[in-house]
This record gives sequence, structure tokens and C-alpha cells, in this order.
Amino acid sequence: MTNHSKTSTERVDLYQAVTDAIVAELEHGLKPWKRPWKTTGAGFPLRHNGQPYRGINTLVLWMTMTAKGYSSPYFMTYKQAASMGAQVRKGEKATTVTYSDTIRRTEEKPDGTQDERSIWFLKSYAVFNAGQIDGLPAHYYPTLEPATAAPAERIAHADAFIAHTKADIRLGGERAFYTPNLDYIRMPDMETFVYPEAFYATLAHELGHWTGHPSRLNRETIVKRHSEEARAVEEILAELTAAFTCASLGIDHDLKQDSTAYIGSWLKVLASDKKFIFVAAAHAQRACDFLWSLQPAAEEQAA
Repeated sequence: MTNHSKTSTERVDLYQAVTDAIVAELEHGLKPWKRPWKTTGAGFPLRHNGQPYRGINTLVLWMTMTAKGYSSPYFMTYKQAASMGAQVRKGEKATTVTYSDTIRRTEEKPDGTQDERSIWFLKSYAVFNAGQIDGLPAHYYPTLEPATAAPAERIAHADAFIAHTKADIRLGGERAFYTPNLDYIRMPDMETFVYPEAFYATLAHELGHWTGHPSRLNRETIVKRHSEEARAVEEILAELTAAFTCASLGIDHDLKQDSTAYIGSWLKVLASDKKFIFVAAAHAQRACDFLWSLQPAAEEQAA
């Protein structure tokens, strides 16, 4: 069982452990945000109740699935498995996932008044993949087969998603890029891509940049994009946004190859700040959520 009463040192180690794992992947030329399985549905790791994990936990669990070869997307605690009459196999090792919590602290100012503030800190708990557990209901052990949905259906679904963002997307040319000053995306024609999915994965990356415009999420790495570090940070944010967005659309997101040019810069940023990947994943999740908030279902729900 995981001890939830973490000391300050242990919390720092948790940041470092996740960062070290991601650095190791990048040093081998691998991108930790590659979804480790193909599906026609949403491609996120799932909780025992079917709710998707978010942010940094998505990356951590994708890496676990890749390293261990798990085919089930479901992860749960020991107690959650036991509550269904199932049993984690002896000797199986858990994966640590995290969440943020706050405490309220009151401090006395020099003038005698009191100042109350919230302090954020990281907590963790242990989860096991369904592949490590015996006796779960059958749906926790899905048989992964090649996608059966017709390509036209999947592409139409992605087209509708993109259209509802109302982004200014201009087709033609040989490069994909986003221009913040003029607020438009340039994309080569779909016919120039080897696979249709590669077109959507690339466009999702550019939409990641698009969300950072001052009129939207007003992300600092877009506003101050001229430094090398800001560009590297913005690229990893766009990569993660594309990964999360494509996973939610059921599209392979490992088809944008030119991002490998940024790996050296990413390693430099990760080495200088062990909390960076947590912040980057949170920003990317926010960007993905923003894109989904522009969809009709989200607008109807908010009305």
C-alpha cells in the first residue's frame, strides 16, 4: 500500500522520478506521449469506473503500458480490485500516479493582521493495470483488434471537430506552421501526407499552438516565443496537446516526425526543472479541454 503521508523530500523525489523516466525515453529517441495501443475509441488510460486519467498521469501510464506490454487501458487501486472480488497477482509491481492537493495556512503579518493562503503540494497513490489482476469482469480485458471503423468515418469525425474550432486553416505549401501575429494555421494538402491520420496529427499539433493565442488561453510561450527556451517549451506543449487530442479522437498521434529536432532542447529544459513536465502536461490538458469546449456538445451542455 502507498503511504499518503509524504514528506517534503519524498514529494521532490516524485517529481524527479517522473522527469527521469521521461528523460530516459527521450534519450533513446522515444516520445513518452506515444499511445501504446490502437483503438477506434478514446485512447486514454482509464480508471476502474471508465473515467480517463488526465495530464501527467496519462504520460506515466502510457509509458507503463509500453514498457510492460499491457493491452488493457484500465488501472485501479488494490482496494478497487478487491471490491470487485478480484486479486492482484503476487509479486506484481504498482505504478505511481499523482494528484495535487492544497492546505490552508494562516500566517501573521508584521502589522498583526493574518494572511491566509493556499499551498499546493503533490500526493500519490499506487495503481495496477487490469493485466496484473485476476478475476475482474470481462470488459476490463478487451481484445484489441485492428480498427474496424471505416477510415472515412474516422476522418469525418476529425473534420467535424476541427471545423467547430473555427480556426483559420489555410491549405497549400510544403510546411505546417502556426503564425501567432496573423492568427492562422498553414497546412500542406492532405494528399501530400502518407496517411490521412498524419494530416490530423500534424494539424492537432498546430491547433495546440493556436490555443495559446492571447485571445484564447494567452500562453506565455506563444506571447514570448522568440527565445530558444520558449520555443522548445511551446513545442512540447503542442506535442502533448496533439497527443491528448488525438487520443480523445481515436487517431494515431505518433506520425509527426519532425518534432525529433526539438529533443535536445527538451532534454535541456527537463534537466533544469524537474517540475516542468508536470506543468507542461497541465497546460496541454487545458489546451485539449479548450478545443473540446468549442464543440457543439460542450456548448449545449454549458447553455
